[in-house]
Amino acid sequence: MGGITAVKKIIIRQGIVPTLLCLSFLTGCSQHTDEKPLDYFDIVRPEFTGQLAYETTDFVEDYWRVVGNTGFNKTIYLIADSLQAAGYILEENAKVEDRLTYRIEKRAMNNQTWEPISASLQIASEEKPLLLSETNRNMTYLNSVSTPTEGIKAEVVWIKSIEDLNDISVKDKIVFAEMSVRRLYKLVVEKGAIGIITYDNPDYLQPEKNKISIQFRSLPSQDNGNFWGIALSYEAKEKLKTQLQKGKTEVLVNIQTKRYPSEELTIIANIKGSVLPDERLVYSAHIQEPGANDNATGVGAQLEMAKTAAKLFAEGKIEFDRTMTFLWGDEIISTRRYIEENSKRAKGIKWGISLDMVGENTAVTGGTFLIEKMPDPSAIWTRGKDKHSEWGGEILSIDEMKPHYLNDFILSTFKKQGKHANWVVETNPFEGGSDHTPFLKANIPGLLLWHFTDQFYHTDNDRIDKVSQETLKNVGTAALVSGLELVNAKFDFALNQISNLERRAIERLEEEHQLSLKAIKLGKKIEDEIIILKAWEDWYKKAISTVKDIVPKTDDTVSDAIKKAHLNITTKSNEFTKSLRETK
Repeated sequence: MGGITAVKKIIIRQGIVPTLLCLSFLTGCSQHTDEKPLDYFDIVRPEFTGQLAYETTDFVEDYWRVVGNTGFNKTIYLIADSLQAAGYILEENAKVEDRLTYRIEKRAMNNQTWEPISASLQIASEEKPLLLSETNRNMTYLNSVSTPTEGIKAEVVWIKSIEDLNDISVKDKIVFAEMSVRRLYKLVVEKGAIGIITYDNPDYLQPEKNKISIQFRSLPSQDNGNFWGIALSYEAKEKLKTQLQKGKTEVLVNIQTKRYPSEELTIIANIKGSVLPDERLVYSAHIQEPGANDNATGVGAQLEMAKTAAKLFAEGKIEFDRTMTFLWGDEIISTRRYIEENSKRAKGIKWGISLDMVGENTAVTGGTFLIEKMPDPSAIWTRGKDKHSEWGGEILSIDEMKPHYLNDFILSTFKKQGKHANWVVETNPFEGGSDHTPFLKANIPGLLLWHFTDQFYHTDNDRIDKVSQETLKNVGTAALVSGLELVNAKFDFALNQISNLERRAIERLEEEHQLSLKAIKLGKKIEDEIIILKAWEDWYKKAISTVKDIVPKTDDTVSDAIKKAHLNITTKSNEFTKSLRETK
């Protein structure tokens, strides 16, 4: 395939005779190499400590981050400084032979950026504030305007349903409601309200336990608007309701925010492949959002991955046949743009991996580490060991399936790290909502690394004390090892995936067979259960066929292995189908 591998570099350094080196090189260039593959875990684990990931998280989470604002931009330039220190060269200064490069993309913004400065909410008849931004930094709705510097005093009107707005005047008043602002915003603005106070923390946040947590909320961008919103904690909501039940209630509100023109920044780093540079793996981590786990941890873990990869490459311990790309920007938007704005580049994106909420101290936050799979039949029939997170997901159709080896390859790799570190690794059916979705919409294999349920998700209690350096180390190590396997994948990789997928397919068919037997006893139709079984058979056979993207289509060894695996899966599926049909 061309290029000298890290093993051959070691041979050169050790002074092996030229004849043996030549033979080794020729062997490496043959289609089926006998060279022992590198164990990337052995190489990465001693280097990836999670310290840089944790320190970066600690820096980033200090800021309430929105595209274009102070915290977002400081994060971009922190990443740039770290990349440069690790050996990446700014693209505009790079030479043709430079393999490690980065760039900062700058774009004009249609709307002003925003950041909170301070806020307080006080019941007029009370001496102490109900909320202060010093302790509840999520209390101010994103895109809220400032009140007068001395604050504003107004009556609160309690709206219990949207229909109440037909009978109650809210002009020059503040609306309080226990519902999503999306259902109210336009109506209350039209009716002359000056602001809104809401509470709608979901149950998975355990609000009666985490009484002071506030989940951040947002208004539409309003460069010329004058509306503001305050989100309440459970404790503040209960106190306000108690006061409202006594009669007319006025509150003092003081909100100070900044809105100003800015530019959208995205930072992208590349380690250029030496053999197939136009083919690439893309990691993506979004910067915006105010939390530590969401998603300062993704930013930090990905940065340590980029630094570790650069160090190991510089030391000659690893090579990159294909390009490895690291992208940091605005969630979904930056990743989608990276795919859509350059069709030639997009054709070479073979895999996408999103890092979002990857550093949780699960003993504190709850939930577990999850790999959100590309759409497979568990997103249609969610049963057995499969279960959705509290985020939830829509039931997909057969036409929306994305068969590919990436699911089981990533799971297998992460399970190895899990076994090594006594770390729990689970999966969930496809749900969407993060940077993996643009890949899938472009028919590029993509999945998500994350944690859920997190009882502090999107709240102002998602701070550095909820982050685990050990978790960052585990996720970053397994993610980087997975990437190195992918960008250097050859024939042996393809054959290993066929074997792994065949084993996993038969295990899945056995599980589905047992679930179907139980379902039939409970009254489910046999034909419906056979449809499920056949869907898994079809998904795995198609997933196995996708390994062809690693090797030349003319390779008989891989083609024969695929045919054999297909036959074994079909045989097992037919066996189970027959068993179901014979069920009485």
